[in-house]
Amino acid sequence: MSGHSKWHSIKHKKAAADSKRGRIFTRLIKEMTAAARMGGGDVEGNPRLRLAVATAKAANMPADNIKRAIMRGTGELPGVAYEDVNYEGYGPGGVALYVHVLTDNRNRTVAEIRHILSKNGGNLGESGSVGWMFHRKGYFVVEKSAAEEEKLLDIALTAGADDMTEDGDNFEILCSPESFDAVKTALDAAKIPLAAAEISMVPQNYVKLEGKNAQTMLKLMEALEDHEDVQNVWANFDIDDAEMQAAS
Repeated sequence: MSGHSKWHSIKHKKAAADSKRGRIFTRLIKEMTAAARMGGGDVEGNPRLRLAVATAKAANMPADNIKRAIMRGTGELPGVAYEDVNYEGYGPGGVALYVHVLTDNRNRTVAEIRHILSKNGGNLGESGSVGWMFHRKGYFVVEKSAAEEEKLLDIALTAGADDMTEDGDNFEILCSPESFDAVKTALDAAKIPLAAAEISMVPQNYVKLEGKNAQTMLKLMEALEDHEDVQNVWANFDIDDAEMQAAS
């Protein structure tokens, strides 16, 4: 899955040290609020909320912030009603893009996403234009330095994972969305640090990018992920390690 885990690794390392913690917290608060609004405030009975809370805790979000976000979602505190929207489009070199947002103003958000795409060598497509190129999967990234391959494979498969592959400095683990909790619980119990743990839109195939297209694509990813309404961006690019590291 070249490109997929590399981007996650870069994001993980940057998020651990840069000044975007406020941005990360804002994204997580919106996700918890939306998850609680749609599925209720019971963390154990709401898988989407459970994942959001676990991610917030991993980011060292204070417990009070988590509690307030959930209470805004359930209506116990006043809050904004966010709408789940997915946008599909293309980046440089024909890369497929799938963007998930939470917004309280769909018209504003689509105009801003369209502007970001056009400014960075991409364009917005119709609904369904690229969604078929992705599969919804439970997705984990473990850096090779963090776990021994045979042990990791055994833990993952025993817990219900479908596959584990290598991508540069990382192992990638895939499972069905229904098996996500079991696999994550097993990895956490084994104290294996995760560079990514999410329900992801995993590409079925990849587009190789080099030079200007590669650098423009990475700038586009940064710009999209910096947008206040964007929760996740998935893309099917494949860029060499050297160019990925240079951009990071």
